[in-house]
Amino acid sequence: MKQLWICCLAGIGFTACNTGTAKKELTNGTWQASLHRADGANIVFNFLVKDTAGKKVLYVLNATDKLLVDDVKVSGDSVFIKMPFFDSDFKARFTGDGSLEGQWTRHLADKDVSIPFTAKPNTAERFPKGAAPAQQVTGRWVTTFVDKEKDKSSTAIGEFKQMGDLVYGTFLTTTGDYRFLDGSMDGDTLRLSTFDGSHAYLFKAVVKKDSIVDGRFFAGIGDHVEDWSAVKNDTAKLPDERTIATMKPGQSKLDFTFPDMNGNKVSINDDRFKNKAVVITLMGSWCPNCMDETGFLSEWYQKNKDRGVEIIGLAYERTPDFEKSQKALTGFLNRFNVQYPVLITGVTPADPEKGEKTLPQLTAIKGFPTTIFIDKKGNVKEVHTGFSGPGTGDHYEQFKADFERLITQLLES
Repeated sequence: MKQLWICCLAGIGFTACNTGTAKKELTNGTWQASLHRADGANIVFNFLVKDTAGKKVLYVLNATDKLLVDDVKVSGDSVFIKMPFFDSDFKARFTGDGSLEGQWTRHLADKDVSIPFTAKPNTAERFPKGAAPAQQVTGRWVTTFVDKEKDKSSTAIGEFKQMGDLVYGTFLTTTGDYRFLDGSMDGDTLRLSTFDGSHAYLFKAVVKKDSIVDGRFFAGIGDHVEDWSAVKNDTAKLPDERTIATMKPGQSKLDFTFPDMNGNKVSINDDRFKNKAVVITLMGSWCPNCMDETGFLSEWYQKNKDRGVEIIGLAYERTPDFEKSQKALTGFLNRFNVQYPVLITGVTPADPEKGEKTLPQLTAIKGFPTTIFIDKKGNVKEVHTGFSGPGTGDHYEQFKADFERLITQLLES
């Protein structure tokens, strides 16, 4: 059996393995899944399987988030799951006890990368239940991440809520948040993880009264590891998002022209955008925070476009190739029913000159998404770097209130 499975994985593409055994079923209910890193730091998450409209769908579960995955196929003893975003998929087979084993693959611009994957049915827990919690992690924590391999450090603010042994939260940074982290306290040991098709994270640390020590952050398919520690500080704040990127001195208006998804040239100077408030979002289909912002903007635009507001997405994909970028964006935009124009810049997010090549009026592009607010006269009023998504709780609610207030100001100017 095992030799046959290896052949199926090694072949060109992936076809169902005909082992001669009876067809297995993708059991409804909650599953516990693991991505098995080579260093033994398994990234654990949960998903819920349901029957909808005569077919199987699943929801990836992280804290309060339920990410719908509706491209699920069962063939013989094999299962194929395509994630709705970030161009990744699972290929697995049923084992004798109804579990799954296989691989998760990310399709990057220039290569594919994979990691072994297993999943157990009827397992709602994320991490095994351990000792009673010996510490309380609820609150705000000034956090330092240290990447020893690159000899650099970064800061964030961790925000956590603990209910018994369960812990939810996220890390806030100047360029966005870590989305929905889900985990538990085992004595004084904190474990958190998340998976959304792009993010695949595991955090471990020891919690003391007002500090978190001996932290390890395991990221992704490879062997990337960072140390982290934190100090409790309920008044900590990030730098003002409006100060990270700004218009250059003497500049007040943007000037750009890029092709839309159909290859038609669209300019900020087109009649469609004159005498209207305009929101520009710098985004990419590879970016989880952009996914959250796109979900918000798409719904908001459908309800508010008649107020004299336009939105333009500027996409920075992982390849400068138009057709490849177009393909990567299509599913992303369809999922959110995006009705505003999204333009393909042809510049990658890794390009150190991406700002000068696309929006030279800005001081820099420091992160994705970056959102630019333009009044009815065409003047840039504010530039916001990063996005506090639904995983940030109160920060997301504050963002929505601030967004609405700023749009009203733009329309009244």
